[in-house]
Amino acid sequence: MTFFSLRRLPLSLLTLALTLTLLIPAPASALVTAFRQAIAEGVAAEDGLAEFYRGRAFEPIWTGTEDADRRNALLTALEGAADHGLPVSRYDPDTLRAAFMDADNAYARGQAEILASTMFLAYARDVQTGMLEPGDIIPVIARELPRRDPTDLLSGLMQGDPHDFMRALPPAHPEYVNLQRRMMEMERVIGNGGWGEPVRGGRLELGARGPAVVALRDRLIAMGYMDRSATAVYDAELQAAVQLFQVRHGLEADGVAGTGTLEEINVAPEQRLREIILGMERQRWLNWEDPNRGDRHILVNIPDFHAFVIDDEEVSFSTRVVVGASPEDRATPEFSDVMEHMVINPSWYVPRSITVNEYLPQMQANPGGAAQMELMRGGRPVSRAGIDFTQYTRRNFPFDLRQPPGPNNALGRVKFMFPNRHNIYLHDTPTRSLFERESRAFSHGCVRVQRPLELAYHLLARQEASPQSYFDGILSTGQETQVDLATQIPVHIVYWTSFVDQDGALHFRRDVYDRDARLWRAMEEAGVELRSVSS
Repeated sequence: MTFFSLRRLPLSLLTLALTLTLLIPAPASALVTAFRQAIAEGVAAEDGLAEFYRGRAFEPIWTGTEDADRRNALLTALEGAADHGLPVSRYDPDTLRAAFMDADNAYARGQAEILASTMFLAYARDVQTGMLEPGDIIPVIARELPRRDPTDLLSGLMQGDPHDFMRALPPAHPEYVNLQRRMMEMERVIGNGGWGEPVRGGRLELGARGPAVVALRDRLIAMGYMDRSATAVYDAELQAAVQLFQVRHGLEADGVAGTGTLEEINVAPEQRLREIILGMERQRWLNWEDPNRGDRHILVNIPDFHAFVIDDEEVSFSTRVVVGASPEDRATPEFSDVMEHMVINPSWYVPRSITVNEYLPQMQANPGGAAQMELMRGGRPVSRAGIDFTQYTRRNFPFDLRQPPGPNNALGRVKFMFPNRHNIYLHDTPTRSLFERESRAFSHGCVRVQRPLELAYHLLARQEASPQSYFDGILSTGQETQVDLATQIPVHIVYWTSFVDQDGALHFRRDVYDRDARLWRAMEEAGVELRSVSS
């Protein structure tokens, strides 16, 4: 009997066959030399792996007679990779199983050993902290992924039950767990035929009748937004279902199925599944060893146009925000940092790109242009008298611009600082009308806050007995004042087009920066495939 014929055996029989293979006698010295040679060749390009095996004197962790449980745990995990939206072909459990089965000599066992460790590290990294390097795909995703050290991963595997260790690799955060559950539900939706035909026709509202209303009703029933009904009239029940759909898709909740709402209702379940899988990948990028992301933290979700203060995983404050406009040089980047202080009555030190691209042409056309701005050089104000702005270009303009504190300051009355290389922060704004828009991507990259004073009071409440009086007293002076936070607060600027709210409801948001499409192409190229499950 050859081991090749046993490659598809159940894990229990595979374990028995491999154990018998490992009992084939051979001179001890020859076995050790051949095994170590295979290991040394396999780890040459992976420093962490080489260090781990050197520390163990090249003793195996997968191919020893006592390693059956570890082998089974690894193969089970690799075979379940698709349950996390990962590419099964990237780890190839069949190839690993075959390597174990063909390990009928010391050198082959060494090769199987290093293949198992390599696949384990690839899977562990991907399921724990993400399969993509997002910054290589979209540079404004400036997120530092919490990659674990290979030696730590392998050592951790050795310290307890391997099945428990494998199960603990994916994020334990409720957002990830709930998205995974929704992924499996969407796979069943697709396997059972989807949500029916798209809704044809134009605007539908209260009192409308006809086939389009019936199609809308049937699709919302299939999506779970309303109970079964036979009505052919756009009645109050259908209106309420449309409003609920709009809330969960970031649309104006007016209960009218207009063009924008119908476009979202007609999105295919396959596209929603892609968005959920991308949502799980994004959750893995935030999977630090402390899964809470900070007992108190601030979350800014770019495509949701909202910011939240989260205390012990509960939203304690929320506000609408305006984020960067869609050209990539103005788009708000994704990153995490720590809020250290706020500035009341802030000055606006105009970014160089805005100075030379927007304000310099105004001053060249009219020396008194942009009069609200102070001309600065070397940190000191400079008189405009006698300056010929037309002699300068964008490259050689030697001045900076500053807007002093005041009611029309571009930063409003307060800015919230988490110093970072992107020069991005949260701030007030005198331009209030944009907060009423459904889509709010208009800034140069910073995050404008609709309720900035309330946010300041909320953050100060933990360090001031009367936070509003304290804040308003400083504000009334008109003087620029820095107020340090007694406890610094993690800030996470994210781009979640799919997420689950605190009530367990699944939400989707439009891909305002076209990031989903680029990331999904990378996932497909890596081997991620959509599944469907019939029930």
